[in-house]
Amino acid sequence: MKIEKIHHVAYRCKDAKETVEWYGKYLNMDFVLAIAENEVPSTKEPDPYMHVFLDAGGGNILAFFELPTQPEMGKDPNTPEWVQHLALQVESETALMEAKARLEADGIDVVGPTNHTIFKSIYFFDPNGHRIELATNTNTPEMDQKLDTVKWDMLNEWTATRRAPRHADWLHDTPAGP
Repeated sequence: MKIEKIHHVAYRCKDAKETVEWYGKYLNMDFVLAIAENEVPSTKEPDPYMHVFLDAGGGNILAFFELPTQPEMGKDPNTPEWVQHLALQVESETALMEAKARLEADGIDVVGPTNHTIFKSIYFFDPNGHRIELATNTNTPEMDQKLDTVKWDMLNEWTATRRAPRHADWLHDTPAGP
């Protein structure tokens, strides 16, 4: 068996309607489906929910659950806030900067753009507290090949030392890469 693609990724939300409207307004995602149940289909537990699905482009679906009878949403206190995030690709740096301006115009704090050499990105939070990254690729085939060549060496060295390997330091040497 080989995975074909991600069917959908699901997160929790505080308010399904607010979430659908926010993702439509700021990320231009279409609302494609809503499913509501009073019982969890897989476990048969009584737990009413609203499950909404948004088109994230390219056949990708982003979904959210509103769970009104569950305790308030929280975050993993042992994981830094910058780690858990959803990264979404946009077509250009112009689109990235337009999104940044639109978000900031409505008072949403945005970090970036951050230059990762092979892509540039901005970071912000949705109304549920989920960290979102918008990214646009700036890589070249040469960069991709160079990273592909060292990926196993990097992973093996990390596994042995738990220290950042130096095989891809060129990513930080110059804004344009090699």
